[in-house]
Amino acid sequence: MTRQEIAGAVVLAVLTGSAAASFPGADQIQSRTMENGMKVIVWPDHDIPNVTLYNWVRAGGRNEYPGITGIAHFFEHMMFNGTSSMGPGDFDRIMQANGGSNNAYTSSDVTVYIDWFPRSALEIVLSLEADRIQNLEFDPKVVESERGVVSSERGLRVDNNNSRKLSEQMQATAYIAHPYQFPVIGWPSDIAGWKMEDLKSFYRTYYAPNNSTLLLVGDVEPNAAFALAEKYIGAIPAQAPPAELRTVEPEQKGERRIALTLPAQTPMLQMAWHSGSARDESLPALQLLNSILTRGDSSRLHKLLVEQEQAAIHVSAFADEGFDPGLTWVFAMLPQGGDLAKVERLIDDALADVIENGVTDEEVDKAKNQWTASFFRALATIDGKADALGTYEVFYGDYRKLFDAPGQLAAVTAEDIRAIAATVFRKTNRTLGVVIPEQAGEGA
Repeated sequence: MTRQEIAGAVVLAVLTGSAAASFPGADQIQSRTMENGMKVIVWPDHDIPNVTLYNWVRAGGRNEYPGITGIAHFFEHMMFNGTSSMGPGDFDRIMQANGGSNNAYTSSDVTVYIDWFPRSALEIVLSLEADRIQNLEFDPKVVESERGVVSSERGLRVDNNNSRKLSEQMQATAYIAHPYQFPVIGWPSDIAGWKMEDLKSFYRTYYAPNNSTLLLVGDVEPNAAFALAEKYIGAIPAQAPPAELRTVEPEQKGERRIALTLPAQTPMLQMAWHSGSARDESLPALQLLNSILTRGDSSRLHKLLVEQEQAAIHVSAFADEGFDPGLTWVFAMLPQGGDLAKVERLIDDALADVIENGVTDEEVDKAKNQWTASFFRALATIDGKADALGTYEVFYGDYRKLFDAPGQLAAVTAEDIRAIAATVFRKTNRTLGVVIPEQAGEGA
């Protein structure tokens, strides 16, 4: 059976309620927690002679405070810039010389390091990862160079990007207590002001093995992988766990609004409502609701805003899935000269209709089919498997919950979706922001 045939059979199994036996190879997954606290999870997949490594470090914007915002993202850069035994850029050069490549990203919750390489390079890659986990070099010249890189990145991705600039202001307005209010890339004054002691303290605290989860997926045998992980990473000592984040965002009691007048070709509108965390039981219903609203040309908001009223040229929605309660977002890009008040009114009416009249069974089935197809399509690659396992282990608390997800989604009803819409989409729970093109002036 081909991968495509397996995926088709799996989708059918999930929709007919027999998902338990629909994950080929899942019974081969093994995990082990080393004495230093790092959990290693291995999923053998021998279709191609390659391996994917994901190292999930529990360090993101939520672990920062005024004065050091953006520092987690800074380490995404610094971790490639030399150790006590290797110079800046050596990590990439050795990786590429052995047929591999790498990437990394930072979010409000985690920093994730990703390596893709042939199976023959497994030991070399694990030695490289172990070296930078324990021996990162803080050369002042390199620190200043990377500080400049991050500052330039902020200028390109935020300060010169109207949508992201608005989102940053929305995030800072929607949260008044929780550190999710901080931009992952950092505020400009903090980027300029990180001290060497700030960097070293953050590295010691958050780059400890007991604060990370390691995933290996591909052409690898679990026992051999565990042995190499023990050889190179097992001897790295654990550190005192990071201080627990105790701040809980107070309930929002009234709508908050932002209007930015910027050099722009077109108006933009964003809405954000407080919703749940990754572990919230209502998340599957919220995911399906977002699909019904904006996924595809037949979705409610696309048909209304883009096709019928021609009031927007694009609309999308998504829900944050983090350690703590996040936001559910709706984005609308308007045509030149578009009417922001009209788009707001149309979205409000559409959401009110869902709350009052619910959604149809046909819409629910379509959304489930879309989600299920995307879910199993991602699991067709070793990279998708590693990403999914890490996501469920880190955010949901157990990688095995990955295999429960299709069944939980299949159990969502139209009434569940109506109920979550009524819970989340309250105006008192909303932050609304717009970008007004400068040439529109006071008339907007």
